[in-house]
Amino acid sequence: MSNDLTLPQGDPERHLSEQLSVRRGTPPAQVPGYEFERFLGEGAYGEVWVAVEKNTGRRVAVKFYTRGGGLDWSLLAREVEKLAFLFADRYVVQLIGVGWDADPPYYVMEYMERGSLAERLQEGPLPVAEAVELFRDVAVGLVHSHEKGVLHCDLKPANVLLDQDGKPRLADFGQSRLSHEQIPALGTLFYMAPEQADIKAVPDARWDVYALGALAYCMLTGNPPHRTPEALLELDLLPNLEQRLAAYRRRIRKAPPPSGHRQVAGVDRALAEIIDRCLAADPRRRYPNVQVVLDALDARAARRQRRPMLVVGALGPMLLLAVVAAFSWHGFSMALGRFENDLVTRALENNRLNALRVAGSASKELQRRRDAVEQVASSANFASAVASMMEQPEVKRLAQSLSEPGRSEAELEPLRERFRQLDQRQKLQKQFEAIIPAWMPAPRTEGGEEEYEAASWFFCDAQGLSTVRVPESKTIGKNYAWRSFFHGGPSDEARDWRPPPGHHLKTTTLSAVFRSEASRYWIVAISAPVYDPADSNKFLGVVALTVRAARFVKLEGDEDQQAVLVDLRPGEHSGMILQHPLFDAFIQANQRPPDHLKDFRLAREDLPITPEKMRNYQDPMARTPEGRDFDRHWLARLEPIRVSGQDVGWAVIVQESYDTTIGAALAALRNELLRAGAVAVGMIVVVLLGMWGLALRMLHGATPLRRWLTPSSVPDRSASATTPTSAAQSPLLNDGGQGARAGAKINDAAESAG
Repeated sequence: MSNDLTLPQGDPERHLSEQLSVRRGTPPAQVPGYEFERFLGEGAYGEVWVAVEKNTGRRVAVKFYTRGGGLDWSLLAREVEKLAFLFADRYVVQLIGVGWDADPPYYVMEYMERGSLAERLQEGPLPVAEAVELFRDVAVGLVHSHEKGVLHCDLKPANVLLDQDGKPRLADFGQSRLSHEQIPALGTLFYMAPEQADIKAVPDARWDVYALGALAYCMLTGNPPHRTPEALLELDLLPNLEQRLAAYRRRIRKAPPPSGHRQVAGVDRALAEIIDRCLAADPRRRYPNVQVVLDALDARAARRQRRPMLVVGALGPMLLLAVVAAFSWHGFSMALGRFENDLVTRALENNRLNALRVAGSASKELQRRRDAVEQVASSANFASAVASMMEQPEVKRLAQSLSEPGRSEAELEPLRERFRQLDQRQKLQKQFEAIIPAWMPAPRTEGGEEEYEAASWFFCDAQGLSTVRVPESKTIGKNYAWRSFFHGGPSDEARDWRPPPGHHLKTTTLSAVFRSEASRYWIVAISAPVYDPADSNKFLGVVALTVRAARFVKLEGDEDQQAVLVDLRPGEHSGMILQHPLFDAFIQANQRPPDHLKDFRLAREDLPITPEKMRNYQDPMARTPEGRDFDRHWLARLEPIRVSGQDVGWAVIVQESYDTTIGAALAALRNELLRAGAVAVGMIVVVLLGMWGLALRMLHGATPLRRWLTPSSVPDRSASATTPTSAAQSPLLNDGGQGARAGAKINDAAESAG
């Protein structure tokens, strides 16, 4: 706070300030009855010494007005005059004696050993409780001063001294004015009101209201409002006093209201609003006098004192309400729990029945396709035609070349085209098309396979070479010996892998799933071996049909239930989700599903095969942004798919949204119970509010019945609170709204006397 200097009011004062010398070794003069101890400080018009009164031993501060050219002797007279008005006020540093005729003149005042509030703030902002206490004490001092007709006009931390009990005393009344004086008084930048920063301004009690708010703000934050390095630099660069004052007024009036005090922990809304109103740039929005500030602080303190009483008064009914609520909630929770358990049990049983039904339907579909494949594979005419064609030299040579691993696509494609154009192969193609069962057709052209029972039919020779296919495509002439539908293994091998002799499919099987290169949907092949009728041990190749995995899972009826197909066989696709309602959405929209969906699979521990997982099944598809419309909490049951009594390794999961089914029913019951509880709680709250309202009325004053029945007989407290004395008693109340009360602070040892 060392730079909180009172603005000098003219060039002569500034000139005198520049002529001050270094500290003196001895006081400027001796004061009878006092022995000087040490030099305390100096200012623009004088210096301050600490002395001891010889008779009593008490310490005092002696303020000398150093002689010099141009010294305004009215400064001493003015300050002594104000201190005389405030004699014996315990909120003001007391005047003890005056040496008018001494050389230099002086006056003696109380010495405050704990220094000024500015020195205390050098350690940092004050705790909120301490700041509020000092705020109120300074306000009381200002009220006393204003009642005696004295406006301080220069309130700041350096002008507030602390006595031995830490209580504030107002000091330095060099800028103070009596209520009837029309002489302007300049205070300290960032502590004086904007309208005060005018050499033509008429003193007003609201100046001290603004300074009081700035003092409180500084105690809480460590700095006065609006003071920033930029503001200080701007003011320092201006050449004269009037320009600085004008710039100060503009800055304060245009700046947003200061808010640093609101960020201080412990500052409540009421205190922040009091400070805000004190610091209003527009004097019309400011408190009219310090007494109203004090009333606001007292009202805040009264509200805070009543809080424990209100808490205690509310504690009993609240405890009773809490006990009743606890028992009610316990019964409420138990009823909901039983209801939920019943609903979940029934839903899981329904899901189990639907899973059995869907799994049975999938079993029948697999069996139909298996029967169709075995029917084609057992065709003697087709097998004989295959054996005959494969004995043709050109066919044998091309088949051998096309099955050799390591050949490039550039070499293979011309050979494949020649193979496709062979008359023998085309005759076999027509014969193959003729023996396909009419009840299990495949499309004749690529695409549109969702309308047919099979996506494709094909035959691969003993080396794995695709020989005939319905519908015909560029895959004819490619070698598929590496596919599981040919060699019968649990998963596909590398593309250049060729089975050793005798390593081929032995019985009808369901292949490992693979993705359609065209649609990206999961495809499975059902294949069966073909043997030469003339030699039952001679393997000729495999007949197979392919079908989308989605065709096996259909759930009709309840829209809230969903059927999911999962591959649980060992291998690279173990746990893979082959069919999901999310896939159906893409199919209906005639769109390719995104590639990331191919990675979703279920671990063994995630399957709904335990009671806990059945009740809390997590659908992995719901964890993606694309699947966010699917709920994550499901009730689910799993059933395996069997063909001819044997488990094929696939399973059906029928899942039902917990929120849609159980949640809706629970919400209905919960709403009914809550409605009944709300009525009961509402009645209790009405009673409590009535009791609290009665208590509040009693706390605020007279008997409530008397207030209600005879309101006109009750005195108006608000009016008396803001008008503590009559106009005849206080000279400030008739001074155009300028007065209320002010305080004073002397003994600013390190500050100027002016």
